Amino acid sequence: MDEYIKKNQQMWDHLAPIHRGTSLYKVDDFLEGALTLDPVEIEEVGDVKGKTLLHLQCHFGLDTMSWARLGAEATGVDFSEESIDLANTLNEQVDDQATFLQSNVYDLPEKIDEQYDIVFTSGGVLCWLPDLDEWANIISRFVKPGGFFYIREFHPVAYIFNDAEESDNLRVHYPYFHKDEPLEFEQSGTYADPAVRFPIAMKTYEWTHSVSDIINSVINSGLRIEFFNEFPFTTYKALPFMKEQEENNRWVLPDFAESVPLMFSLKASKSL
Repeated sequence: MDEYIKKNQQMWDHLAPIHRGTSLYKVDDFLEGALTLDPVEIEEVGDVKGKTLLHLQCHFGLDTMSWARLGAEATGVDFSEESIDLANTLNEQVDDQATFLQSNVYDLPEKIDEQYDIVFTSGGVLCWLPDLDEWANIISRFVKPGGFFYIREFHPVAYIFNDAEESDNLRVHYPYFHKDEPLEFEQSGTYADPAVRFPIAMKTYEWTHSVSDIINSVINSGLRIEFFNEFPFTTYKALPFMKEQEENNRWVLPDFAESVPLMFSLKASKSL
């Protein structure tokens, strides 16, 4: 298991400086004052002024710093050293609005004692986690009594379809249900810019998790689910035949625009 995580970490170390320069991440807009959070997240999380917020799997921290701009005392965590180094560099350029820490999610209880008003994560995080039960228990440990956990994530159904460049329709290709052994991929580029190609392909490992896996892990952690919402759009071109809507960075399936769930959000609270 550690070897899988190590390989994934190497890939994200490689991606961090590449993603810094892609249009998907809009770093220059962020440095000029824009927020990188999705409108769904801002609406559903609500007012964060004066609240402590722990952002898990934050990549290079744009969303973490965006929460700080909205008034949160925000801490971002990621397992990639290059991502955290870049986050700290950008953070200095915006007057140290947030705090960053390099750590695997599973190792975090050994490094942080605090609890937070909000634990937040979003956008392509669960596939890198082998064990959702442990993940949810760690999240519950970091949520203050009276606080909550929030996730906005790509829907498990969206991960089952063939995403090869030549694919032109919905065809089931990957398993929906979880297995202990991960799927192995050879990555020769990045979702953030199709024009980027690596000199040497990098192996990565991902785990599938069903909707019931996600919901039950949160329930079993002791948190109480407030809502689970599903959306027929996503925030990037996850499949090659998706079309972009003009507003709000929304990608849809043109032939199944209202038929297939592509994204979900979940909020779960801890009682006082």
